Amino acid sequence: MISFILNNELIQTELPEGMALVDFIRYESGLPGTKIGCREGDCGACTVLQGIVDHGKVVYKSIVSCLTPLGNAHGTHIVTIEGINMKRLSPVQQAMVDNAATQCGFCTPGFIMSFTGYTMSAQPPEKPKAIAAVSGNVCRCTGYKSIERAADSINKAMTDKDLENPIQWLVQKNYLPEYFLGIESRLAAIGSPSGNNSGDVTIGGGTDLMVQKHDVIAESRLHKVHLQNELKSIEQHGNEIVVGAACTADDLAQHAIMRSIFPKIDQYFQLISSQPIRNTGTVAGNFVNASPIGDLSIFFLSLNAWLTLTNGKGKRVVSLKDFFIDYKKTDLKPEEYIVSVHFKVPVDAHFNFEKTSKRTHLDIASVTSAICLEVQDNKIVHCGFSAGGVKAVPLYLQKTSEFLVGKSLDVNALKAASEVLQSEISPISDVRGTEQYKRLLLRQLMFAHFVALFPDAMDYAALMQ
Repeated sequence: MISFILNNELIQTELPEGMALVDFIRYESGLPGTKIGCREGDCGACTVLQGIVDHGKVVYKSIVSCLTPLGNAHGTHIVTIEGINMKRLSPVQQAMVDNAATQCGFCTPGFIMSFTGYTMSAQPPEKPKAIAAVSGNVCRCTGYKSIERAADSINKAMTDKDLENPIQWLVQKNYLPEYFLGIESRLAAIGSPSGNNSGDVTIGGGTDLMVQKHDVIAESRLHKVHLQNELKSIEQHGNEIVVGAACTADDLAQHAIMRSIFPKIDQYFQLISSQPIRNTGTVAGNFVNASPIGDLSIFFLSLNAWLTLTNGKGKRVVSLKDFFIDYKKTDLKPEEYIVSVHFKVPVDAHFNFEKTSKRTHLDIASVTSAICLEVQDNKIVHCGFSAGGVKAVPLYLQKTSEFLVGKSLDVNALKAASEVLQSEISPISDVRGTEQYKRLLLRQLMFAHFVALFPDAMDYAALMQ
């Protein structure tokens, strides 16, 4: 039995847990405000909010319901556009009207839900964050400037928001209906999302599997790890960081431990998918998908990360760089799934992440790369260098990393390293670029790492000669 709250109604259903949440919302619940667009998580027309109890408070994030299996709604609060409607327009809805931020209207519910999710955050209002909140929403009519003006209007209206209790403040200000105040106790009566969790197919957020294997998922019993509390933690034990397999990209970006190690993590993760996908897609899912350009795979490869796997009976450990065997093939055995990813805290480290694609945001990489360096007395004493899009698997550049150790931070050393780099990659020509282009691109990304990390030591003009 799947139990959750849909707007203000308790839902208890035995429909297949692999059904897309958007289909349940529209066709089983008769709520047509949530639109179906791409069914691949790109357009945002199906955006809804999901509320999950975290440390005694319900925390809401935007998700794409087309890529969310119905089973992942268990124990949570799902909010559609109908669920925020009141006798008069909310300030978010009114801002869209006042700024002419809608035209045909098909995309509008998704934008409103993303903006509403933004208002529910415990973070202080900032216009760039408001605009980033709708990074997963596509409008083909307005040209976006009117939507940006709506974002500015929404922000200005929240200058006195209560950051300690935003939901109560939003109810008082008529952003949300009053029933939101009772959701926490109602979810407690349902029980933890970790329950109701045995199945044949292991699934996290579903952002890959619901696209690639929709029919298989729809007909399978699911082992759901997305909301398992024991797989959601990020902890530090001595000099080791342990990240739960079900942590999302947004969990990583917002956690104090990760932010202290990677001060520019917000900048890096803005290059990864869109906000609703970052709210849902799990780190383990990115690994298991085994895409050669998996962003999180490249990020953690540079850290020499390793994985803990289990089949429910025992555990084993495998290095992330050995986990990827061939194109879309991993070392994961039948019935195994990832429990956690581990890495050592870099000592006096310099870390950088680069991604090149046809669009800066919301695009799949042509080539992506990350590097983690330790430098003493102007010499590299440790190097972890990774790249995506240059081989059939996400690649740890072993030879290049080893070559750079002991080298000084100078142009000649980098040029020599670029020759080693070319020897251990084998890109193919495809729609994202020719082999020659990808070889050149990774060379430039390597140089970009060093220019970004050591601007005073690097002569970019000399590197280009």
